[in-house]
Amino acid sequence: MAQATWEPHERHGDLTMQSDLPDTVFAFPKQRKEPMTDASHVRNAVARFDQVTGVSSADRALAFANIEKAARHYGVDLSETNWRQLGAHPVPGRKASAARAVATKRKRGELKKSAAKAVRTKRRHGVLRKAAKKAAATRRRKGKRGRK
Repeated sequence: MAQATWEPHERHGDLTMQSDLPDTVFAFPKQRKEPMTDASHVRNAVARFDQVTGVSSADRALAFANIEKAARHYGVDLSETNWRQLGAHPVPGRKASAARAVATKRKRGELKKSAAKAVRTKRRHGVLRKAAKKAAATRRRKGKRGRK
């Protein structure tokens, strides 16, 4: 089992960027992926563990040891006992699979129904109106620049 390198980092509010954080707060310290500065970040690191790409099995073992240590520190219940229980690798061909799903929905005519429902929801919440106002303001700004 890998030796955990995670250490608590409690300076909230002062840090504004991920680059300000020390390597010791990341689940994957070499890659600086999945920062764990509080309980919600630890839960997020667990949820996204299998989405991290470009890491070896040793890196995953180290990351799991770091997640375990951070979970103990912040009082997060962790039912998994091994990193393989969180998922070994990202899903290969995720984009291709999504493209096939869209093509299938398009053939069945379901895509139009989904798009229409999305438009109705956006209208109900005022999203389209806000987007139209923003686009009009952008056009006005660009129009003023062009007149100089």
